[in-house]
Amino acid sequence: MTDSYLESVKKQFLYYKMLGEKAMAQLEPDQLFFMANEDTNSIATIVKHLAGNMLSRWTDFMTTDGEKEWRQRDAEFENDLTTKDEVMQLWDKGWDCFLFALNSLEPHQLTNIIYIRNEGHTVVEAINRQLAHYPYHIGQIVFSAKQLKNSSWDSLSIPRNASKSYNAEKFAKDKSIKNFTDDEMKK
Repeated sequence: MTDSYLESVKKQFLYYKMLGEKAMAQLEPDQLFFMANEDTNSIATIVKHLAGNMLSRWTDFMTTDGEKEWRQRDAEFENDLTTKDEVMQLWDKGWDCFLFALNSLEPHQLTNIIYIRNEGHTVVEAINRQLAHYPYHIGQIVFSAKQLKNSSWDSLSIPRNASKSYNAEKFAKDKSIKNFTDDEMKK
């Protein structure tokens, strides 16, 4: 069961990573920095926060607290990135750190206790915590990107008014258990 848990969460995280990337790819570079008002975050700021969280939580996560002394969480919400390349490099840096940590796990480690802000969590609890946190922010990215898009939006899931045809195609196939392709994961 623990092997299947790890495989399942890896697929889920990769799916949400893909959603964020496909949403951001549809935007003009300057749209990544748009803030509707002073109380909202730009997509770039959300990426900065996600990367800061990932780097802090997953660097040496088995031996050090997930809230690193070097983390400057409040600074993550300062809108100081200036180029799409900077945004995407930070996105990749955070995801690389997190996925390296996730891929390094062995099933027997899932019950180990690790700490986040001096509070003990099993590794499973820490992963589940992030499985709620990261998609929350990626949902913000997708929502913002969809609003900012100046031309037609390329749906990241089943397009509007296409559910019947999508389901008809799925139910026309033989039942099977299989790994999803990238195209199927986006639906």
